[in-house]
Amino acid sequence: MNKQNRRNALKKMAGSAAMMPLAAFNFKTTEKTYAPLKGNIKHSVCKWCYRDIALDEFCAEVKKMGIQSVELLGPDDWPTLKKHGLDCAMASVLTDGFGIGKCFNRTENHAQLYDIYAKHIPLAAQAGLKQIITFSGNREGMDDETGMKNCAVGLKKIMPIAEKHNITIVMELLNSKVNHPDYMCDHTEWGVELCKMVGSENFKLLYDIYHMQIMEGDVIATIQKYHPYISHYHTGGVPGRAEIDETQELYYPAIVKAIVDTGFKGYIAQEFIPEQDPLASLQEGVQICDV
Repeated sequence: MNKQNRRNALKKMAGSAAMMPLAAFNFKTTEKTYAPLKGNIKHSVCKWCYRDIALDEFCAEVKKMGIQSVELLGPDDWPTLKKHGLDCAMASVLTDGFGIGKCFNRTENHAQLYDIYAKHIPLAAQAGLKQIITFSGNREGMDDETGMKNCAVGLKKIMPIAEKHNITIVMELLNSKVNHPDYMCDHTEWGVELCKMVGSENFKLLYDIYHMQIMEGDVIATIQKYHPYISHYHTGGVPGRAEIDETQELYYPAIVKAIVDTGFKGYIAQEFIPEQDPLASLQEGVQICDV
């Protein structure tokens, strides 16, 4: 039985529309209702996984699900979120070619990165946001110790601005095995040591469960050990980054319960790429994580 048929058999989703590929859906057709949430989790979702749905429509729909944030969006999109009463739990402000592969681990980038964050941190604060994402950059032959020191030097320069405006700068942990070859911040311990080196409560980690399962495994024990350094979580099915259901190797109710048990009060964001009806899959993911 191939992956698609196995998924269909497990989910037993009713109706042929649910089996159609993502691009074939008309997202403006039905008025849906959703089961209420327990209220123990602040739910967010990464918009890039739902590119075929207009932001305004997406916001209206996810709010019905009980999702409180749509994230990884820049300043141009923040007013749309505000219109729908939604947060942007993780803002994205990097410009000028900076991002996952090119960021703080090279000192020659620091001046431009400082300008970008110095401009956008006050804007995020004015919009009522609390967190902005950042990255290490790729190794490109650089050893991890040098990269960590370089990141710390650059990040320390923007920490006074972040602290002044009560904004947390958050570096994402990503896998370098499958999705982001050569990325430097690819292990939790490296990120934690960087947090210690920066020495500010306004610098934390984004623990992406999908990425760290690929790189490290031992997800729950890692979260329990390092949770003081983590301010945000992303989901995703392993393998393949699809739905977080019975077809993948992680059991998200136990993971999310472990997160809650640490006293975490931030957001947990769905960041899987749906292979089924995207809104139905998103709603199912939220319910799975709603412990």
